[in-house]
Amino acid sequence: MEVKTLSLHHIIKEPTIKKDKAPVLFMFHGYGSDENDLFSFASELQEELFIISVRAPYPMQPYGNAWYAIYFDAAQGKFSDDAQAIESRDKIETFIDEAVVAYNLDPTNVTLLGFSQGTILSYSVALSYPEKVKNVIALSGYLNEDILKEGYENNDFSKLNIYCSHGSVDQVIPIDWARKAPIKLSELGVQTTLNEFPVGHGVDPRNFYQFKEWLNKHI
Repeated sequence: MEVKTLSLHHIIKEPTIKKDKAPVLFMFHGYGSDENDLFSFASELQEELFIISVRAPYPMQPYGNAWYAIYFDAAQGKFSDDAQAIESRDKIETFIDEAVVAYNLDPTNVTLLGFSQGTILSYSVALSYPEKVKNVIALSGYLNEDILKEGYENNDFSKLNIYCSHGSVDQVIPIDWARKAPIKLSELGVQTTLNEFPVGHGVDPRNFYQFKEWLNKHI
């Protein structure tokens, strides 16, 4: 199948086990990376999945892309451009709708897999638009409540499943930030735990097999 021209640049892997409307897994990479990064997982994931790996909309110099800018300031330390993050949140929401139609996918079986900044966006899309997302695999990220849609607390999260994991020695996003997500999610009625692995800012092989097994139960 030809890759369609949609609002966000992406690459695809078609399912080898065909269904009338395939379940879909969207991949959202981290800051400074691109759509090829997480796509290395694609051949190892479930054969019935239609996989779409998406490039973030803001190019960086000399290479790579970002979902939103991160600034480094001597006085304030590191901080995020939340307005740009909200723009990306809504670009992703629009893109999900486009891709589901363009590739004839199952709109009731949408999984978001994010890493780092891609996880922060996946959380924000799923909690802002839970009617569009069934599963989230949140790797090495955290929940930024400042980029959630106003009034999101009133959404119906009863069909939302979330897997989250983090490296216990992550030097980029402190594990304490990640540990807050299951607490907040529990308040919203989404029960999950943070799976911790003795690695830095990356995906341990055991981590990969664990979320793949989790996905078996949820797609």
